[in-house]
Amino acid sequence: MSEELPPSDAEEHEAIDEARATDADAWSTACAEDLAAEKARRRVEYGPPPGSAAEELRKLVDAVSDKLSSIQSPLLGSVAGPAAQQVVRQVVEQAKAAVEPVIERNPDVFDHLAAAGGELLAAYRSAVQAQEQRWTTRAADLRKDLDERRDDGEGTGPGQRIDLD
Repeated sequence: MSEELPPSDAEEHEAIDEARATDADAWSTACAEDLAAEKARRRVEYGPPPGSAAEELRKLVDAVSDKLSSIQSPLLGSVAGPAAQQVVRQVVEQAKAAVEPVIERNPDVFDHLAAAGGELLAAYRSAVQAQEQRWTTRAADLRKDLDERRDDGEGTGPGQRIDLD
C-alpha cells in the first residue's frame, strides 16, 4: 500500500494560482456577457448609439449639403435657377472636399472637441444656475421687503397719493 504524501508548498501554490486564473477568466467572461446583453437591451430601447464625433460631423456635412442642393429659391428666378443651383453644388462640394481630409486625418480631435464642448456646457450651466439662485433669492428678499412695507403703511397702495415734491 502506498501512502499519499501531502502536497508540497510549491504544488499548493500552483493549484491556488490555477484556481485564481480560472476564477478571473470566469469573472471576465461573465462581465463581457453582461455588458453585451446591456448594450443589446439599450439598442432595442434607444436605437443605435451615436457614432464618433468625426462620423457625426460627416453626417452633418452630408445632410447640410443635401439640403442646400435641394433648395429651390424663388429669389433666383426661373432663368438663373439652374445656374445658381450649379454654383451652390460647387460650393457644397468644395466645402466637403475641404472638411473630409481633416476628418480622415484627425478623427480623435473631434472626439476631444466634443468632450471639451460638453465640459464647457457643464461649466456654463453651473454658472447660470448659480446666478439664477442669486436672482431668485434677491427677488424673494425684495418681495418680502415690499410686503413688509405695505403692511407697515410705508408703501403706496391703491387710492394713495404720491407726493412728488
